[in-house]
Amino acid sequence: MRVPTAIAVTSPDLVLPALDRHTPSAAVLRSAAPAERERGRGERAAGKSARQGRPPDAYGLEQSLTEMHTLIEHHGYVVVLCPASAPPAVVRRLHTVRSLLESDRIALLRPDLPPLGLAVLTLQLRQLSMCDFSPGVLASAARLLAHYIYAGALLGSVTRLDRVPVDLKAHTRSWVPGSQFAVLATPQSELVRLTGAQGAPHGPAADGDAPALTGPAFATHLFTAAGQLAPDWVTDTLAPAWRVQGVTETRLPAESPHWWATGKVVEFAAAIPDISVLYQLVSSVRREHCRWCGLELIGDRCGFCSAPLAPAPEATGPPRTATTRAAPALRRPTAARALTGGPV
Repeated sequence: MRVPTAIAVTSPDLVLPALDRHTPSAAVLRSAAPAERERGRGERAAGKSARQGRPPDAYGLEQSLTEMHTLIEHHGYVVVLCPASAPPAVVRRLHTVRSLLESDRIALLRPDLPPLGLAVLTLQLRQLSMCDFSPGVLASAARLLAHYIYAGALLGSVTRLDRVPVDLKAHTRSWVPGSQFAVLATPQSELVRLTGAQGAPHGPAADGDAPALTGPAFATHLFTAAGQLAPDWVTDTLAPAWRVQGVTETRLPAESPHWWATGKVVEFAAAIPDISVLYQLVSSVRREHCRWCGLELIGDRCGFCSAPLAPAPEATGPPRTATTRAAPALRRPTAARALTGGPV
């Protein structure tokens, strides 16, 4: 029986419940997750400790090496997803473990997604790990799939938000009591003010006919996680506007208040739930072999060693395209364009 490639994460908050009984769970790296004793005192204390350069938890380096070595021995390859906003201590620990094990079977991916969006991407990779994709294709598919995740949040303030562009008017209106903002971080940045001092709607959300944020043009499932705001706008307005197939409520990731620069947040992420569509999307991209480690990949960069794809030799005929066939269930961005949008 084939053992699927291990999908690992740096926090239990990034492990969403599967939408079916066949999807395997993700391995939570205890060497990178906040210590239980710190979590008991609150997630903010753990994050502050790590950002000040202290070890991410009570795990020693030897235990971290054993943890990763066990995953490699059982699964063969490990794909680790770590938030782009993760504390430096967590990132250093992961790179140290990979270096000391001298293993080319560990992929460290840091997609620039909000925490809940990263959890959704992790779920999709967990689904695809049961398919016939090689570890290299699975790791490099993360970059492709990230472009089809619509991740954002309902915020009570954008005063300190630096993840998406915020103009001076929005900054000023953040000081008005009762203001709320709908923000889309990926696949493009958008910000819309929803309410004023008395809770009266403003802008595109007021007319009830048009969604406040640009939504996906393909079938999605919506995940939501509420902080210190009520999720009504997300579930009652955004979900119908985006015509999602279903809504799943989950706990707010511990990193979300830091990522969005406020605890007054309801995070949301819409993504493709159907494994057959995900499979078709990844399969539509031509596979290459990494010139450095030899693994298969899609796109222009290896997910395991980060080596760029060797440039194609000059030819007299028409240039080769990045895809072999279209993914008819989806619209822009195309798979080819998504895979050349920057490293993960």
